[in-house]
Amino acid sequence: MIPKKNPNIEVGRNSGIYFAIGLNVMLLFTYLSIEYKTYDTSEISLDTVQMVQELEEDIPIIDLEVPPPPPPPPVFAAPETITVVEDTKDIEETVLESTETSQEDKIEEPIVQVEDVKVEEVEEEVSVPFSVVEKVPIFPGCSGTSNQELKDCFSKKINEHIIKHFKYPSTALDLGIYGRVFVLFVVDKDGNVTNIRSRGPDKMLEEEAERIIGLLPKMKPGMQRGNPVSVPYSIPINFQIQD
Repeated sequence: MIPKKNPNIEVGRNSGIYFAIGLNVMLLFTYLSIEYKTYDTSEISLDTVQMVQELEEDIPIIDLEVPPPPPPPPVFAAPETITVVEDTKDIEETVLESTETSQEDKIEEPIVQVEDVKVEEVEEEVSVPFSVVEKVPIFPGCSGTSNQELKDCFSKKINEHIIKHFKYPSTALDLGIYGRVFVLFVVDKDGNVTNIRSRGPDKMLEEEAERIIGLLPKMKPGMQRGNPVSVPYSIPINFQIQD
């Protein structure tokens, strides 16, 4: 069978190439049309620049060599009046003697007699521990024949005093602060409670313990060899929070 069309002159065999070329041409025209820019020339005005000649101002020349002002007239001082005073009084001159010493001068050393020496007795502050003092300080209301009975009464009265005046600090109670505070104080030779010191877990507890001890009454001082002496004493104070 003989084909009716010549395959060499078939148009459809290169249609893909023609489509690609046409597509690129259309894309090129589209890009050029988008990028094309136009400007409105109706608002543009062309002006000419006119240069005006600058005016040159003539500056007057001033002569700076001005003669200085004349000097002020001299002031003549008034002549001093000299008054002659007759010498009616004789002036006595004061002669100052030298206080320097030489090697030939002897220094006289005063001789001190034994009778002239005064010896002053200085009372020495004697401190005897509570456990070894011959007679312990007597708390008001205590009585006894032996030193041990006075010690027991002293400790009992101290504990009763602490219970009576004890007050837990509210801030420490809210913060849950508790513990044991050791308080050291001295009953001096006059019977007064002095030199109160404390050591504990918190400053608030220490201040409360010192306040309680500071309220102790005046006592009868401790005795050692018949003389009043200072007696240190220490006691622990427990701060506990009960549920």
